[in-house]
Amino acid sequence: MRGFRDDVAVVTGAGSGIGRALALDLARAGARVEVSDIDAGAAERTASACRDLGAWAKASALDVSDHRAVVEHAERVDHEHGRVDLVINNAGIALAANVVEQDVGDVLEVLDVNLRGVVHGTQAFLPALQRAPAGRLVNLSSMFGLVPAPYNSAYAASKFAVRGYTEALAMDLDIVGSPVTVTCVHPGGVDTSIADNARTAPGNEDLVEGFKQLLRMPPERASRIILRAVARGQRRVLVGRDAWVMHVANMVLGHRFQRLLAAGARRGAANLRAPAATD
Repeated sequence: MRGFRDDVAVVTGAGSGIGRALALDLARAGARVEVSDIDAGAAERTASACRDLGAWAKASALDVSDHRAVVEHAERVDHEHGRVDLVINNAGIALAANVVEQDVGDVLEVLDVNLRGVVHGTQAFLPALQRAPAGRLVNLSSMFGLVPAPYNSAYAASKFAVRGYTEALAMDLDIVGSPVTVTCVHPGGVDTSIADNARTAPGNEDLVEGFKQLLRMPPERASRIILRAVARGQRRVLVGRDAWVMHVANMVLGHRFQRLLAAGARRGAANLRAPAATD
C-alpha cells in the first residue's frame, strides 16, 4: 500500500461495499481520498471514517450516469488538488430477472450506471490522469464480465462492455505512449449490498436470496487484492477463487459450461420457489 502515499485518489460508489473498503485502505496508505456515492449520507460516512484514520477525505453526492455531474466533479477535484493520481470507477447496480420477464427500463438503468458511469468517469478524469507522473485508472467489471450468468443478462451485458471498453482503452493509451496504467477488475462473490439493492422483475424477488448466498468474500479482502494488483500495474485482476474457477471452466467447456450453469439455476430457482413442507 505504500505506493499510494500522497496520491489524490477518486473512488465512486464508495458509500458501501468494495468502494468503501477501497477508500478506507487508500486512507490508511496515506492517500487523499475523494469519495462519492449517489447516497450522500453513505458517502459522508465513508469520508468521516477515512478522516478518523488521519487521512484527508471529502464526500460528494454523485450520480455517475449523469455526464455533466461527473464532468463537474472531475473539474472540481482537479482544481482543488492540482492533480489526480488514481481513479476507481466502482459504482454499479444489478438486475435479477429472466430476460423474458425483465423491464427494458430496468435494463437501460443498469447500462446507464454500470457502463455509462465507467465511460463518464474515464473520459472526465483522463486528462488529469495524463498529467500525473504515474496516473492509474481502475474500472470495475465483474466475474460476470468474463462468464455470462442466468438471470443476469443486463448486468452481464454491462460488465462485458466494461471489460471491452477498458481493455481497448489500455491499448489506445499504449499507442500514444500515455503514462497512465489501466486495470480492469473482475470480482467474484463479494459480500456487499449489491444483491439487497438489486432491481428485480415481479415474482423474482426470491432469486436475490439465492444470489446472496454466493456473496462470501469480505469487501476488505477484495480491496487488498485489487490495490496490490493496481500497485503492480496489472491490467486484469480476478478477485476470488470463484472468479478464477468460473473463468477457467468457461474457457475450457464453453457453451457446455453455460448449459450447466443454466441447469443449476433452474434447479435453484425451483427450490427457492417450492412451498415449505408442512406437518
